[in-house]
Amino acid sequence: GLAVMHSQGSDYLDIGNNPRVGTKRYMAPEVLSEQIRTDCFESYKKTDIWAYGLVLWEIARRTAINGIVEEYRPPFFDVVPSDPSFEDMKKVVCVDQQTPVVPNRLYSDAVLAVLARVMKECWYQSPSARLTALRIKKTLRKLGQALEKPKQDH
Repeated sequence: GLAVMHSQGSDYLDIGNNPRVGTKRYMAPEVLSEQIRTDCFESYKKTDIWAYGLVLWEIARRTAINGIVEEYRPPFFDVVPSDPSFEDMKKVVCVDQQTPVVPNRLYSDAVLAVLARVMKECWYQSPSARLTALRIKKTLRKLGQALEKPKQDH
């Protein structure tokens, strides 16, 4: 919902006319607090990282570990209504500075423990502290390669 067009050649940024559109539940703190630098393409990339962390959380919750899997829930299901207002989300994310609870069971699996760390590093209040897309890509590629390695025959 916060789609923008960026021309790398001219560094031109077309943001449209409403910076407050999008799925409220996935909005980063700087969007909810209306502190996002709308003139800077990098700002939008940082809001995407926040939302990506939430998507990872959704996937991880639905991943079976030792036969246990949680039913689907959207981010912040336990602290906002099913169709949260902008103000509902602002209170939870900006004022209370809450992030989704990462299930403890993720830490019993080496791969999911790394994913848990990645998602938490996507949720820093400060956009500049969040992981970059490249760092996430490299971490996930490394995880994937570790999973693909054939088990050594003894």
